[in-house]
Amino acid sequence: MMRRKLVVGNWKMHGSTAGNRVLLEKIVNGVRDYRNADYVVCVPYPYLYQAQSLLQGSNVMWGAQNLCATKDGALTGAVSPAMLVDFGCTHVLVGHSERRLQFHETDDTAAARFHAAQEAGLIPILCMGESREERDSDWTEFIVGRQLDSVMRRYGVEVLRRAVLAYEPLWAVGSDNPATPDQAEEVHQFIRNRIARCDPEIARQVRILYGGSLTAANAAAMFAMPNVDGGLVGRASIKAEEFIGICRAAN
Repeated sequence: MMRRKLVVGNWKMHGSTAGNRVLLEKIVNGVRDYRNADYVVCVPYPYLYQAQSLLQGSNVMWGAQNLCATKDGALTGAVSPAMLVDFGCTHVLVGHSERRLQFHETDDTAAARFHAAQEAGLIPILCMGESREERDSDWTEFIVGRQLDSVMRRYGVEVLRRAVLAYEPLWAVGSDNPATPDQAEEVHQFIRNRIARCDPEIARQVRILYGGSLTAANAAAMFAMPNVDGGLVGRASIKAEEFIGICRAAN
């Protein structure tokens, strides 16, 4: 089965209304003819309206970088799933390593957000990955398996039909030291095999992205791996030429 490639840009805490306009217009023009893959940009909350107005009618979707697991209520500073839907979001990142490390997200809170996103009709992108110490201790499969199981154990394997998974080794994120295509493939294959124990068909169809120092230069080799179905792009997603180059490799 050929899974359609997906490239997701994660702007993190970057952007300005003037700069975003230039970037998004370049991306829209740059990927217009790339019809063999899917493209999403996950922008900071304040820019969702701008993303919606500039990307409507293009082949680039937009999403958010996080959400609250609660529908509404007295939660100052929180953003609900319905608010994201209101701004036309299709996707939302869940459990990103920076949220886990710096904002004390846990497997439990990530799973709750994953479920809340799906309940609202959003496609959650569940991020998983190990630190350098964990990899050096041969704990990669334990950590990634635990993060995946936190969702499967609570909500069943069926929920993965309407989800995207992303492997982002913490030691590669924001460094100039990406995983090699073989290292990525090994973990992606592990993830797919773990899902296949519960449901082989879902395992075959679910898209698993690689994230961690992905660039236009290394994307083609990464995407050539049989179990790598696209990329979750950080730094390179706020540089139009880089992001378009990665999209070209996916297309």
